[in-house]
Amino acid sequence: MTTPRVRFAPSPTGVLHVGGARTALFNYLFAKRHGGVFVLRVEDTDRKRSTPEAVQIILDGMRWLGLDFDEGPHFQTERFDLYRAAVDRLLADGGAYRCACTVDELNAKREQAQKEKRTYRYDRTCRDKDVPADVPHTVRAAFPTTGETVIHDLLRGEVTVDNTELDDLIVARTDGTPTYNLTVVVDDADMEITHVLRGDDHLSNTPKQAVLYGLLGHEVPKFAHFPMILGPDGSKLSKRHGAVSVLEYRDLGFLRETMISCLVRLGWSHGDQEEFGLKELEGIFDLDHAGKTAAVLDMEKVTHFNGRFIRTVPIDRLREAVAPFLVAEGFDADAPWLPGALEALRERPKTLVEMVEWLRPFYAAEPDFDPKARKKNMKPDRVAPLPSLADALAGVEPFDAASLERATEAWLAEHELELKKVGQPIRVSLTGRAVSPPLYDTMEILGREKVLSRLRNAPAVAAEGRE
Repeated sequence: MTTPRVRFAPSPTGVLHVGGARTALFNYLFAKRHGGVFVLRVEDTDRKRSTPEAVQIILDGMRWLGLDFDEGPHFQTERFDLYRAAVDRLLADGGAYRCACTVDELNAKREQAQKEKRTYRYDRTCRDKDVPADVPHTVRAAFPTTGETVIHDLLRGEVTVDNTELDDLIVARTDGTPTYNLTVVVDDADMEITHVLRGDDHLSNTPKQAVLYGLLGHEVPKFAHFPMILGPDGSKLSKRHGAVSVLEYRDLGFLRETMISCLVRLGWSHGDQEEFGLKELEGIFDLDHAGKTAAVLDMEKVTHFNGRFIRTVPIDRLREAVAPFLVAEGFDADAPWLPGALEALRERPKTLVEMVEWLRPFYAAEPDFDPKARKKNMKPDRVAPLPSLADALAGVEPFDAASLERATEAWLAEHELELKKVGQPIRVSLTGRAVSPPLYDTMEILGREKVLSRLRNAPAVAAEGRE
């Protein structure tokens, strides 16, 4: 195989959707696996809808996923000279012609086709008219009227289209601006793209583009069209199924490790394996195991996956991932006790947002009491002994889980108490919640000052709750 060159070519008109992110990932992995080049091209010719903010969203989404491109970003709005030259070449070589048909005339023909219940195609009225350049006109490609166009799709095999089904599509508008299919072909040829890997929503454009490659004298690249992504109900993925953009998942507290694994499984498999690292994928991804049927993205399953990754990623990676969420809450992401807290908590949350909520009692000056937990567990008689426990723990050295457990057991024995009677009052007094990491781990993470203060304050909190 010659050195492959692939591209991701999003339009900056909104968010980076899951489908686009999967296309970017597959192209990135294909390039990495085969020692190729991954090009980012921004197709921003729709000037009304394309915005710098949307470009930044694309870049941010790719950066978050770890998809570094080798070339680019190239912007189509900076390449109009190339497109104009291509149109001129088509006109000079007979591969295109000027069309003076007006919008009203074309609409009338389209309406007539609808009345006759037939597919509308331009009737090539101007194809042999030699319309002068000084007459308002579009430029249309002169497509073949006989024979077939065959696409050798790497996933689907041969896709054959009868040329009578192809239209003489417009390649330049009346104002001279190029149209999508022309710009794609010109750019892919100029950038020496060898493989076009994209979603099957582009499959209808492929025969048209293949003809344009030929009219411009370029070699047709290899194509692979990945099946569309559906929601759990079998319909096209949309907002009603949950998050549909990459950065939404990031902001909801999903790890990029989760997204990489879920995205790659949407149309590709490696045995029964479900969890992958990006570096691992760079060495094993291939098109041979790409799927040919629509893939389903289930938000519930993605969330479940995220919980698994939260439990298994290295603690330094988890700390890095949760840091922006902590900073947004005004919490210290460099707190020395944070790694221990993350280790103790990581079995419970399914998102980083949930992780912050589990961490909140450790950052707070005082617990934010859950009303139900407070009412059930912080009755005056049940918390009355807790200041005495504070006295017993005041001199514990080191202030770690094992030492705190020994000291607490000694205190329980001295006062003839059972942990099952006072464990929940202690927990709620310390965290404000009925559920926390193991009790002695919680104490260690909170630290001496907060533990003693909260235990000593427990009777007052219990009294306040009954006023």
